[in-house]
Amino acid sequence: MTGIGVEVGAQAARSRALAVLRIRGRALAVAVLPAAAEVILLTGGSTGHFVGPVWSAARWVVGVLAVVVLLAAAGIALVVARARPAVTPTVPIPEDSAPDLYRLVRDLADRLEVPAPSAIALTPDCDSWLEDRTHPAHGPPPRPAHDELAGPGQGSGFGAHRRAVTAPVLVIGSPFLWWMRVGELRAVLAPVVAGTGPSAHPDIAAARRFVRGLDAAVGVASTPGRCPLTRAVCAAVGWVARLLLRGCREHAALMERGVAAAAAERAQAVDYGLRIVAQEQVGLAYAGWDRLLTRVALPAWRMGRWPARLDAGVVAALTELSRRDRLAEGFASRLGERPACDLLEEPGAVDEAASLLAARLFHGGPAECGPDWAPVDWQAYPEEVVDRTWRADAARLHRVLDSLGVRPTADPAAPEPAGPTLARVLDHLTEPGTHDTPRAADGEHPPQGPAAPDDEGCTGGASGKQMPAESEDEADPPDDADPGTERSAALAAVLTAALAREEAAVPRGATAAGQGPDSALWDDDALPLFPLQPPRTARDLLADHVTAMVCCAAVDTAGAVPGLDWLDGPSLLLGGERAGDLAPKVLSLIEEGDPGPLRDWLAASGIRPEKPVRLV
Repeated sequence: MTGIGVEVGAQAARSRALAVLRIRGRALAVAVLPAAAEVILLTGGSTGHFVGPVWSAARWVVGVLAVVVLLAAAGIALVVARARPAVTPTVPIPEDSAPDLYRLVRDLADRLEVPAPSAIALTPDCDSWLEDRTHPAHGPPPRPAHDELAGPGQGSGFGAHRRAVTAPVLVIGSPFLWWMRVGELRAVLAPVVAGTGPSAHPDIAAARRFVRGLDAAVGVASTPGRCPLTRAVCAAVGWVARLLLRGCREHAALMERGVAAAAAERAQAVDYGLRIVAQEQVGLAYAGWDRLLTRVALPAWRMGRWPARLDAGVVAALTELSRRDRLAEGFASRLGERPACDLLEEPGAVDEAASLLAARLFHGGPAECGPDWAPVDWQAYPEEVVDRTWRADAARLHRVLDSLGVRPTADPAAPEPAGPTLARVLDHLTEPGTHDTPRAADGEHPPQGPAAPDDEGCTGGASGKQMPAESEDEADPPDDADPGTERSAALAAVLTAALAREEAAVPRGATAAGQGPDSALWDDDALPLFPLQPPRTARDLLADHVTAMVCCAAVDTAGAVPGLDWLDGPSLLLGGERAGDLAPKVLSLIEEGDPGPLRDWLAASGIRPEKPVRLV
């Protein structure tokens, strides 16, 4: 039954590929139609059938039209053929740096009776696919037919020359190599590698080249910065390419579905039972990777540091998740088996390259290290990232207070402190009339503001939910509106503007020198290609800055230390325990102007808000 399913899927893919090629043939027929009409008119005139001034004029008109259409068609065909198709930015893995990984892929291709991929590359994402890079602009010429990567699969029914030309590149998600075991990785890659079989079919390969060429031609036509005449020509080329793409879209989609169905059916015979378990690890790796990027890597990127071992951090994050979540308890027991990263000769160097690429794709960081863009190890993360982030945010908060003319102390008769204090922030954000609000006995307080999730970190608790922007013309907003006092709203607005000015002054990106072969195939000006999250709201920024000021006061006056939580990112450690209950206190101050819960928490933790703190 497996063979029947493979044949059905492959036949469906081939039929759709032929439909795409028929559209290409129709476009060619339309282009040569005026020339064919001119040939008929010239033949009729030479044989004495089409004579007279009317036929002579028709021959001239049709002849000029045929020349114009042929030249336009040749120009469009040249653009489609020479336009550089888009290529996913990846970290190339030469065979000498991962011979075991190449051997695994070759053996897998032999078991599936398909051609082996031409090369292997890594992407900083939780996905794997095949990518055609046979276009001349994509790098060096294909490997010769006798390359050992082709392996012993000579009897798979595909000619050696065809395999050398059409074999795609296998792109593997780098988190898979570190989290998955060798057997799990082989099971996950089985349906992907099986796709090289349909990819080698000449009709499918030709249809894919045509569609990719049209897509690249649309990109070329929409490139800005050209003169008016060139823009007009490009607009015409783009219109024709879009028209053909619309005609091919459905057939191309169904062709790829047929290819995927045939590959999945062929892979059924390889490690079927293990693939079920491996798919669970795919979902777990995706969840851990996403959380590591947004909670751990993003704060470092914003500080000009990029964690150099992101993939190793995935293992730590997912191990911590398996410790906390009873649904993932059994996943950590797999760690005693051989990890797939052992298939690499230098996994640390590969992890560092993938981590730098992740910083570029998800944050738009520079391509090379520099004084403001340096790698950071996990051991130095609390000091280099967490502490520096808190102090930078606290310094920005006090600069904004200075610009607003806020006094260092609320009591005019009291001496001014020798440095910035947390008390200054508390006094400014305290709503008038709440200073003398009676508190309940024994330190008990009614709930203030929305409760934060239990697993929220110290620096991220106040931004755990998105709130709509506050309307400035509403003096008394209803309960379901975005809560906040007039002082907090004004401070948040000025703080947002100050942060925007700072970010605008920092140059984004850098020269692509020193990058791999893929560096010239994508536009640095478009970075980040995949931004992790939308910009923070003004209220989120204010909450983060107030929380940072509290953490600085805790470190300087109560002996607290910055820490790293693998799932929640930067955290404050008080007496060796993570302070996870700070977020609702900060929200109470910002949203209601009530400092009571936060002051009580500070007193219970031994933090002295009146003492100056050290800023950057």
